[in-house]
Amino acid sequence: MTEKRQLGALRAPLSSGQAEQIIALGRAVIENEAVAVAALEARIDRAFVEACRYMLACEGRIVVLGMGKSGHIGGKIAATLASTGSPAFFVHPGEASHGDLGMITPRDVVLAISNSGQTDELLTILPILKRLGVPMVTMTGQRDSTLAREADVNLDISVATEACPLGLAPTSSTTAALAMGDALAIALLESRGFTAEDFARSHPAGSLGRRLLLHVSDIMHRDERVPEVPLGSSLLEALEEMSRKGLGMTGVVDAQGCLAGIFTDGDLRRALDGGIDVRETRIDSIMTRDCATLSADALAVEAVRIMESKSINGLLVIDDRRRLIGALNMHDLLRAGVV
Repeated sequence: MTEKRQLGALRAPLSSGQAEQIIALGRAVIENEAVAVAALEARIDRAFVEACRYMLACEGRIVVLGMGKSGHIGGKIAATLASTGSPAFFVHPGEASHGDLGMITPRDVVLAISNSGQTDELLTILPILKRLGVPMVTMTGQRDSTLAREADVNLDISVATEACPLGLAPTSSTTAALAMGDALAIALLESRGFTAEDFARSHPAGSLGRRLLLHVSDIMHRDERVPEVPLGSSLLEALEEMSRKGLGMTGVVDAQGCLAGIFTDGDLRRALDGGIDVRETRIDSIMTRDCATLSADALAVEAVRIMESKSINGLLVIDDRRRLIGALNMHDLLRAGVV
């Protein structure tokens, strides 16, 4: 009966007053955390620069440490650092005391996160880290804490209040720590000259990787699948080629196979509106001569940019001698997951 009553209570609609209260509570949390993050801006100072200097000079890995909720935040920060050009991994401080300290070497830099700055598991391994001579950057909410005093650099992530109305659950403090970690990662990314292609190499299985790693040569139609007709062809011959290849366009090439122009479905509609004779009209007189093209080694995402900026659905691919070597349209890019 108790379980049934509970299920019934869950299904019962909220009163308008209850709904408004829930909205007000949710907005208050967002406002509290936004204030906490905004306060960090003034703390991006020389200490922040020093922290970045240690990490840029690191010959090993950035080892992120944190207990409890700080540990969860630390895991995310380590992942962000690693995916943006700063090799990093997370070590649980409790496990560090039972053998995982062997994962940390003098070539590394430690990034320790603790709101109190007095986390027992971190203080336990502090002497060992000191003996290793590992540079230590800390992120704490207490500037006079043990961790802050013993660090080579301490970043202040203190907050005025937690978003939790009890002042107990880490909320604004963990958001502030995450934001400071993101600030470090992006500052390091820019300082290293990390590029979109570098990012894609660490994300090969995701949509970002497909967008940033795929080249035009990976998805273009080539050889006999490329629609083309020679200069002097009739419009009817061009239409037959377009129908066979199914890309909504055909290239027009000279005797050497070099691109002279393009004819598309849009060109056809405009030509028919002008009342032309399909059999007698030569393609040379109605093709678009100055057409957009790209090279086979261009990124596929560049093809998307060109198509969107010019409001077209297809592109021809040429080599450095302007010979027609490929073709692709928006459907190809959609199938490849680039769009």
